[in-house]
Amino acid sequence: MARTASRDLLAEYKAKRDFGKTPEPGPKRGRAKGNSFVVQKHAARRTHFDFRLEHDGVLKSWAVTKGPSLDPSQKRLAVMTEDHPLEYGGFEGVIPKGEYGAGPVMIWDEGTWEPLNDPDEGLAKGDLKFRLHGHRLNGDFVLVRMKPRKEDRGRQNWLLIKKRDDYAGDGDEPTEDYDTSVKSGRTMEQIEHGDVPVWTSKAQKKTSAPRARRGATAKPRATKKSAR
Repeated sequence: MARTASRDLLAEYKAKRDFGKTPEPGPKRGRAKGNSFVVQKHAARRTHFDFRLEHDGVLKSWAVTKGPSLDPSQKRLAVMTEDHPLEYGGFEGVIPKGEYGAGPVMIWDEGTWEPLNDPDEGLAKGDLKFRLHGHRLNGDFVLVRMKPRKEDRGRQNWLLIKKRDDYAGDGDEPTEDYDTSVKSGRTMEQIEHGDVPVWTSKAQKKTSAPRARRGATAKPRATKKSAR
């Protein structure tokens, strides 16, 4: 898991954003020793779930259209996107209209991950096996890269698949069961219309709590959808 010093892994992330307009963290690379993961629900042009694994000082990222499943029979399309800075794992707020990825972002799950094969080889070969320890996602998963097609136009399409273990369940769809943030307890609507952004940066010191909970410490929680 050696750090790659020969290229700027965050160049694409930086090129797509105007940090004078968006509250997203700047493109600062971190140390290459962490093992965090985060899943962010993102209501951009289409709502999807951004699945991110910390590796080599950045967050390796995939956009999962339907979100992660705990059902091993489900093979979820995961389009690999640009690497993100580690601070992005704490970002919850609203990307302004007109900016890249405009819309509210929720920290839907977070925790740690451990590779079950060499992560560099797995990423290169398109077969990354790992175990998650989160609030809502746990157990063994695999990311498998699909064969490229003309219509992909250079995009890397992967499949995110849950392995059968004690955490697996047929028909188990946590993205349907949970609709609040594990960081603040808010819904997407509350994030979109509340105080933003809610994240902490040592460099920029941008921290804000929901109006109703000003001054309180938000504790991670995995609440089910409220009855409608």
